[in-house]
Amino acid sequence: MQAGQTNTVITLGLAQMLAWGSSYYLPAIVAGPMAGELGVPVSTVFAAFSVALILSAFLGPHSGRAIDRFGGRPVLMITNIIFAVSLVLLGSAQSRTGMFLGWALLGVAMGSGLYEAAFSTLVRLYGDASRSAITGVTLIAGFASTVGWPVTAWLQADFSWRHACFVWGMLHLMVGLPLNARLPRFSAVRFDRAESQVGTHSGTSLGVMLILSFVFAATWFLSTAMASHLPRLLQAWGVSFAAAIAVGALIGPAQVCARLLEFGLGRKAHPIFSARIAAVLHPLGATALIVFGAPAATVFGILHGAGNGILTIAMGKLPLVYFGPNGYGRRQGLLMIPARIAQAVSPWLFGLALDRWGAGALGVSTTVASLGLIALLLLSTSGPARRATTACEDRPR
Repeated sequence: MQAGQTNTVITLGLAQMLAWGSSYYLPAIVAGPMAGELGVPVSTVFAAFSVALILSAFLGPHSGRAIDRFGGRPVLMITNIIFAVSLVLLGSAQSRTGMFLGWALLGVAMGSGLYEAAFSTLVRLYGDASRSAITGVTLIAGFASTVGWPVTAWLQADFSWRHACFVWGMLHLMVGLPLNARLPRFSAVRFDRAESQVGTHSGTSLGVMLILSFVFAATWFLSTAMASHLPRLLQAWGVSFAAAIAVGALIGPAQVCARLLEFGLGRKAHPIFSARIAAVLHPLGATALIVFGAPAATVFGILHGAGNGILTIAMGKLPLVYFGPNGYGRRQGLLMIPARIAQAVSPWLFGLALDRWGAGALGVSTTVASLGLIALLLLSTSGPARRATTACEDRPR
């Protein structure tokens, strides 16, 4: 990566770490105290979070189209403001209605401000050369859980869950907004239509789209279930709450280490190979937990984090490799609709599984991961994948 691209990766990666830590990783820590103070079941808080994820699903294609047209800088800056307002609204909630409104507005921000928007921003700026940049952003943002969970837990324990929301909202205005303002302005990138649209109307195109949609949905179902319920799942296997939080904090470093390996060893290979390896890791970790019990919790957390880290990169790279950069933002938004819906139902469904089966809920996540692996095995490396050539009329400035 050139110096300018490296600066963009660092800036966007830090902004994404803040965005994920203050939204996606929030309910695992605040759901309990929020429910207790507002007098609602914990499941109701996760239902509100599911509403946020459903809204984000259907906003994704629209924000992607906006990034295709105007670039990512203005879109991401607006989402920082929406993040801040929604978190203040959530922290000020005095009733069930106020809580749902806060989460709903947070869903609007998530639909335009998380990885899909970041990946679309990079592709709009750098075209096919953005593959390394996508990995770079996920390397930095992969620490979102490592930072987000402990910070939120500390703020909630020493102050309150309301203060945690207020602090995260303030950080979006004081840190996130200036970071995204530093991103390169709109760059007029022209993609070779003959290259980048090869395969988009072929007979295999729809099949690839459907398979990728399923893989992404399985990935996000699994990722969200663990982000929302990992401490509780590990407690069901006999792990203490403090130890469960510590295991959760290892997921971020595990993601980053796996992405570094992918960047160093797999960057010249088709990303489908690393995706298939990643899909095996959660079932392997689950097997260790089943065989050895609580002492294997750390192994489970590391393997899950490593697999999730590489699959997150695959969600950015595979659509680019198979379909090229033209219309990437809108296509990415469409591919992620099933994934966001899976995210929306994941906290609720996996919570029900925990309520009913306790430690046995691990079988649900293992089955989902296995189905995702089977879908990845159906994709070919000799299908419609093409490299798109780019000619920058104006470099990012």
